[in-house]
Amino acid sequence: MGRINLLDKDTFNKIAAGEVVERPFSVVKELVENSIDAKSKNITVEIEDGGEKLIRVTDDGSGIYPEDIEKAFLAHATSKIEKIEDVFALNTMGFRGEALASISSVSKTLLRSRVEEFSFGKEISIDGGTINYISEIGANRGTVIEVRDLFYNVPARLKFLKSPSREASLISDIIHRLALANPDIAFKLINNNKTTLNTYGTGNILDVIRTIYGKNTIDNITSFEQHNDILSIYGYIGSAEISRGSRNNQSIFVNKRYIKNRLITTAVENAFKSFLTINKFPFFIVFIDIFPEYVDVNVHPTKTEIKFKDDRMVFASVFNGVHKALRDSLLDSFNIDVENNTGNLTSQGTKQDPEFESIQKIQLPIDLKDENLYKLEKMYTRKDDLTNNNYELNSCYNSNFINEDKAKPLNTDEVILKNDEVNVPKGVPTAKFEKLKIIGQFHSTYILAEGAEDLYMIDQHAAHEKILFEKYRSNIQNDGVKSQILLSPVVIELLPEDFTCYIENKEIFKIAGFNIEIFGDNTISIREVPFIIGKPELNNLFMEIIDNIKNLGSGDTTDIKYNKIAKLACKSAVKANDKLSLEEMESLLEDLRYIDDPFTCPHGRPTIIKITLYELEKRFKRIQ
Repeated sequence: MGRINLLDKDTFNKIAAGEVVERPFSVVKELVENSIDAKSKNITVEIEDGGEKLIRVTDDGSGIYPEDIEKAFLAHATSKIEKIEDVFALNTMGFRGEALASISSVSKTLLRSRVEEFSFGKEISIDGGTINYISEIGANRGTVIEVRDLFYNVPARLKFLKSPSREASLISDIIHRLALANPDIAFKLINNNKTTLNTYGTGNILDVIRTIYGKNTIDNITSFEQHNDILSIYGYIGSAEISRGSRNNQSIFVNKRYIKNRLITTAVENAFKSFLTINKFPFFIVFIDIFPEYVDVNVHPTKTEIKFKDDRMVFASVFNGVHKALRDSLLDSFNIDVENNTGNLTSQGTKQDPEFESIQKIQLPIDLKDENLYKLEKMYTRKDDLTNNNYELNSCYNSNFINEDKAKPLNTDEVILKNDEVNVPKGVPTAKFEKLKIIGQFHSTYILAEGAEDLYMIDQHAAHEKILFEKYRSNIQNDGVKSQILLSPVVIELLPEDFTCYIENKEIFKIAGFNIEIFGDNTISIREVPFIIGKPELNNLFMEIIDNIKNLGSGDTTDIKYNKIAKLACKSAVKANDKLSLEEMESLLEDLRYIDDPFTCPHGRPTIIKITLYELEKRFKRIQ
């Protein structure tokens, strides 16, 4: 072991900055939290080049006393606590006194501030931890801090930063969270001289939710609350309509501090899945007000992880609050008279039935007069499906779903099985299984066919979905995707993070057959879509694609992203309960024989099952 050295102040601060200042959004979070602690009512954040070139935070808070300006940049200098016991009675966002020292050590920092008692303010300039000057200036009450050229003296850290648009989306995300936690503060975010967020500090959180997420979210959320002697839990839970394929729209706040906590997330999601079984993550905003002595925030340098003194109490309170709100909302939606029907209700608030437990309503934006375009189906979920977390609604048909009405014969235009629309991919000249003779169709869902001495059962939806998937994937790879022009463009307003994801992958969308134009800040206009996707609910389909791409991460290849798009784009496939003619079934099986992998659907379910004559005769005890 070598000799032990004492690190100098400059080296120590740069190492500490690695924990506190991970990237530009960390700087914004620390500075804005300081402004919140200063009782500000208006906070403006300006960034350039994703925060790498400039971060400027302006507030109208209490300010910093002139004699404390230099002291504020010393390590472990803070006005929030005086002794260790104060950590367990915190009412502020910050308390360690590391942020300003760490930030100024890896950037060019300028701070000016004035308190109410003084007629002048002070300004301090620091480059890489070295003070350039301190001077008196005229200033408004409050604080302005500028951070320029972040990590200019730590080039190794610059290599780990993502693109400016991605860094800007992370900053936008944390400002959104802080605005939700502080609806009485007016936040403004300016990105490259464009205002991307402007809340008004009305004190009404619904105004903030509407500003950030839009009117559709406001129309699809339910409030909940739960109180006891130690904590109060309240917030909003979204309906299935605004659920997403990622957890980006989930926010948890403990004493107004934004945190990430698996315990609380699980409690909300479990309560949500008690009523709605979709393979997506619910929208929710959870606020927990708890006595400071029952929570430890001194767990992680970023202060986004905390520990509760009693995890079980917190879990139960969150679960019960969300569960009760969803149950009451469900009862209201079905106009169930609780007083007159208590004998017929389960503990979850749904009518008891030997076969069915809950109803999943499917909303279709359609003109019901046009029967050739859509079929309106009422679908019921069996009780045993409520625990199936892997189920994908409208993606792969689940045999536990049945149609209440008798299946109607499909118009041949609805079943896309024409030879000019479903072509056998090039380079696959050989069949993967023998030519089959059609016996018939069972339950309007499975095709029964026979080979030489074997019985085959084919899931018509999974088989057709795989045919379309391979055709579409082949067309993408060969630049042969055909697009169809929409009668009226679909305009979608995105969150900054989703918009950034689209911008980074817009070439992938273009090659996949989408014609999309920028239609304003964080807004797109979809004008053409791949012909193969038929008539989808385009808004939901696009958001599913975005969620899938975001979940893949930056390390995955474009081929994997194309596969994900292809899986989602094949929803025009023949559905279960669609009656097919003999010619349509023969065409479907013939196309299935010649694709690359005919035995599983894009989601991994089997498309075809073979039962040998030996297995049948053994089942009938013809052989032992």
